[in-house]
Amino acid sequence: MIVPNPIEGTALHAVGGISASTCYLPYHKTKAWSWTSFWLVQALFAWIIVPTVLGYLTVPGFFSILANAPGEVVLSAFLLGACYGFGGMSFGYATRHIGYSLTYTISIGLSAIIGTMTPLIMKGEVMEYFARPGGDIILTAMGISMLGVAMCGWAGFKKEREIGQAQHFNMRKGLILTIVGGFLSAVFNISLEIGQPIADMAAANGAGHFEGNAKLIVSTAGCFMVNLIWFMVLAVKQGNLKEMSFRGGLGKFAVMKNFMWSAFAGVLWCFQFFFYGIGHVRMGNFQFASWVIHMSMLIFFSFIVGVAMKEWKNVSRKTYILLIAALVILCTSFLIMTYGTVKGQAEMEQVSTGGH
Repeated sequence: MIVPNPIEGTALHAVGGISASTCYLPYHKTKAWSWTSFWLVQALFAWIIVPTVLGYLTVPGFFSILANAPGEVVLSAFLLGACYGFGGMSFGYATRHIGYSLTYTISIGLSAIIGTMTPLIMKGEVMEYFARPGGDIILTAMGISMLGVAMCGWAGFKKEREIGQAQHFNMRKGLILTIVGGFLSAVFNISLEIGQPIADMAAANGAGHFEGNAKLIVSTAGCFMVNLIWFMVLAVKQGNLKEMSFRGGLGKFAVMKNFMWSAFAGVLWCFQFFFYGIGHVRMGNFQFASWVIHMSMLIFFSFIVGVAMKEWKNVSRKTYILLIAALVILCTSFLIMTYGTVKGQAEMEQVSTGGH
């Protein structure tokens, strides 16, 4: 039996946020490779190889569970994952046009709200979840988190206005891609929610904290299918496939290094949901808050990455202060949200045990 521990759950969501916010950094370590080549390799590892290995290692009877899962659940989760495939592409391209900080803020901010509220609306349980003990605190924390996200976005726009031209940003194209990526990123959480019966089968078969690894591969497989078709067409059209071979002009060592860095990017992407899954089951009665906590963590750490990459090096002092204030507000929302989940879980457990 899994004992709820929202503090541990929140900490695991933070680790997942760190993994997600750094998953595109390895691209900068590849040499003489196009974005297409990098993306194909990282996609293979992120959405097929790593989820399959994790499922096999952590879920007893993994392949049997997938074979016996309800067909309509598998198909729905797969198709929704395929929708996210377009979002992943849009997100990746957006980072190249407007940088990590602004892309993560807008895209993940949209995903946090849409991905959290949509499953509750679909189940007709919005009022029920926020009316339970601690729900009002979590709702307040979500509002504070969105204020922090909005301030991060404002800081990002100010940065673009101050130094965007020097960094060759394309605000219009990047913004469109970011919004598309945000909406479709939320669809991935809906895909995971739809796939919950698969996780329940894994839990019944002894998967414990790792039950989420059973459903992950279904959603990511849909994502991979879309990306494979899109980027293979691009690779053939642009003649990029040859750069991935040992006869493409690069030395064998250089090609292997590129494969290694691209694969590492895929591992980082997938591990965000490995930690999301084991954090999610620890949230107890407040699993509905997992997505907004995870996404807010992702935004917070993406800005830390942006600062580390010196994206904010040449901004004005006022813009930098705005960024710091936004990050402080995000941190505050994490603390309030954690307090709300811990308090609510304790009160609900007390009620269920008759106050003893």
